[in-house]
Amino acid sequence: MDGYSWAPHRHFIMKKALALVAALLLAGCSVSGDAGKDTQTLTVAATAIPHAEILKQVKPILAREGVNLQVKVFADYVQPNMQVAEKAIDLNYFQTKPYLDAFNRERGTQLTIVTGVHIEPFGAYSRKYGSIADLPDGASVTLPNDPSNNSRALLLLARNGLISLRDPNDETATLKDITANPKHLAFRPLEAAMLPRTLDEVDLALINTNYALAAGLNPTKNALLIEDRNSPYVNYLVGRPDNKDDPRVQKLAKALTSPEIKAFIERKYQGAVLPAF
Repeated sequence: MDGYSWAPHRHFIMKKALALVAALLLAGCSVSGDAGKDTQTLTVAATAIPHAEILKQVKPILAREGVNLQVKVFADYVQPNMQVAEKAIDLNYFQTKPYLDAFNRERGTQLTIVTGVHIEPFGAYSRKYGSIADLPDGASVTLPNDPSNNSRALLLLARNGLISLRDPNDETATLKDITANPKHLAFRPLEAAMLPRTLDEVDLALINTNYALAAGLNPTKNALLIEDRNSPYVNYLVGRPDNKDDPRVQKLAKALTSPEIKAFIERKYQGAVLPAF
């Protein structure tokens, strides 16, 4: 083959080769882009104990299902809801239905329950007295200031005869609904996360179990009063109407209510946290 006849063919072959390389590069970029986009990641806001601890046990279960669970730990009860409502985080796991209902009502959000997971029996604690009977007249009492947990605290006191309420079963009861206070208890509502810090200052503190556990308290041993297994205050996995049926969310719901997680809750918390399924 002479130089004249080879040159056009060589030019044609080179053009085809370059086109093929370009196509491969574009395909490579496309594959790389798709691989880098992790469509199976699921983010969940939670308080540290026990919610984040339980979610940690769920991570390997979800990994086998192809879901990368990312847990964002919060110290308060407001931001986990706001972050989900604003779609910065997919879900949260920390709250009861009365708290969720009050939050939606007050903030105009539409957060919704996905599944119930566990119960944290709410308790009353004291570092000064060994029994409720020892509480003096005029004892100082701290309790949560958010509406649902404030009511929960009052109901616990009422069921144990320390106060009387207008309706002893009203889950929206407030301090204004107290009809009798024979020990003249002096109430001071505070943010729930702060309550363990008040134990050295007050006679009695009513504390959510997640904050009690974080403070090193054992609800089954240290609480002077505690809710029983029939507590209606289940802790829920919560999402939004637009994502509650997402397959990833449903995989998380299934994992959180699996026999494996039930066994973990019972073994780890020894009655301080109870499976709700």
